[in-house]
Amino acid sequence: MKQVELLSPARSAEGLEAALRFGADAVYLGGPFLQLRAASAGFDREGLCAAVAHAHARGKKVYVTVNAFAGDEDILALGDYARFLADAGADAAIVSDLGALLAIKEAAPTLAVHISTQANCCNFRAARAYYDMGASRIVLARELSLEQIAALRGRTPPALELEAFVHGAMCMAYSGRCMISAYLNGRSANAGACTQPCRWQYALVEAKRPGEYFPVEEDGGGMAILSSQDMNCIALLARLREAGVTSFKIEGRMKSPYYVATVTNAYRMAIEGSADMDALHQELESVSHRPYATGFYLGPMQHFDAANGAYHQSSVFVGKVLAAQPGRILVEQRNAFRLGETLEALSPGYTGRAFAIKSLQKETGEPLEAALLPQGRYWLDCPFQLEQGDILRRRASE
Repeated sequence: MKQVELLSPARSAEGLEAALRFGADAVYLGGPFLQLRAASAGFDREGLCAAVAHAHARGKKVYVTVNAFAGDEDILALGDYARFLADAGADAAIVSDLGALLAIKEAAPTLAVHISTQANCCNFRAARAYYDMGASRIVLARELSLEQIAALRGRTPPALELEAFVHGAMCMAYSGRCMISAYLNGRSANAGACTQPCRWQYALVEAKRPGEYFPVEEDGGGMAILSSQDMNCIALLARLREAGVTSFKIEGRMKSPYYVATVTNAYRMAIEGSADMDALHQELESVSHRPYATGFYLGPMQHFDAANGAYHQSSVFVGKVLAAQPGRILVEQRNAFRLGETLEALSPGYTGRAFAIKSLQKETGEPLEAALLPQGRYWLDCPFQLEQGDILRRRASE
């Protein structure tokens, strides 16, 4: 496959390190202003500067989300923030608002600007207009097919980069412009506070029959249900590249470092052709997700069996490697594990490698039967040469 960028999310310093270690070429993250996620999934100014410096030291890029819907007061404050991002060395700001685009280019002309999928750019005239106003990249609307992407690519300047989502949660609203969360509990998705009510459990009840729940039936026109599937386009990467996409984006700024590491690793191996597709699909099954689909890339989405739409995963994150010595590793526990059970080690460029725990000790050396203390540190034997930052997990069958 021709050279493309793999772009992963980072909600924290730990998530940033997971993304970079497991193969991301670039990360996108939120700062303290207009980041379209809850404040817990972002960096303050000091943390953002440190994140950029750390990524650049690894030869990677950092894009900062500034894509919440902006009011007048936000636009007036954006110039100072844009200058801060430029001074911090951010490689681009991601925006959804025309006013934000213009304000950033006016205040910090050297700072690249990417147009967020929230702008639902789905035609070449809009893409050209954004380019003429200074944007260097379009994050395409998720509703486009491969054929539509190829047509848009053929009618836009070659210098305009195209980015597309390839994996993660999909919003039921067009390009994420949802109002359900704001309506139900006063937390606006468009201000970064979505509570994902589209993924809550609902039932149909007739007003005069309280307590009587009716199934939602499907007909030829589809099914009236809110919940969406998750996107998984690992088998479509070559076709997306042929259509003109040069950056593959993984959704998940609210996801755990384990999720980011596993998914990034799978897509890196897919891009490099270093593992067979069946093994990569198994990797993507190992993280928490709803049933997978390919979005709109192959045409209108197929029907979704909501009755079988619950989250599931085939593996559980049990620990992170803190240090390695010949034949053994020091692990920070995240879920309990025991002497004698089988775990899998996940390292960059590898799918899970199974091994049995034959020796388990406290950090101070006393032997144990089980590692039960959350975030406790334990030594265990391991036949593989692992490194700091590698991951241990347990298959659900274990």
